[in-house]
Amino acid sequence: MYILDTDVLSNLVRKTTSPVLRQKLGEVSPELIFTSAITLSEIFYGVFRSPHRERILAELEDKVFPFVSVLSFDEDCARYFGEIKARLDKRGWSRSDLDLCVAAIAVRHRFVLVTGNVRHFQGIPGLKVENWLSD
Repeated sequence: MYILDTDVLSNLVRKTTSPVLRQKLGEVSPELIFTSAITLSEIFYGVFRSPHRERILAELEDKVFPFVSVLSFDEDCARYFGEIKARLDKRGWSRSDLDLCVAAIAVRHRFVLVTGNVRHFQGIPGLKVENWLSD
């Protein structure tokens, strides 16, 4: 199962979607594709900052939201978040709290995180990451 990160969802409403992303999505059953409530909050933040918010929101509602299930940030995810953040802090590795929340959701559900921002998620224990935005 896969959880799509913010950059991947954003790519789906660009004028030119990544050919690698299109190919990968065509190979995976839609029931295996998820995103997180955290990712949606980042998406909506970007939408409401954009002068093209109505168009982007309409495209998300048409091209993205009907095709992904949304995972929440629950108590188990909060526990994973705390554990992951503490481990990284001990190593002196800082990461965005929102990225760590997304990672915690992926780890808790044992899903592969799909992102073009692989660097943001390096060193997170128990996290599997794939980049579907480039070869």
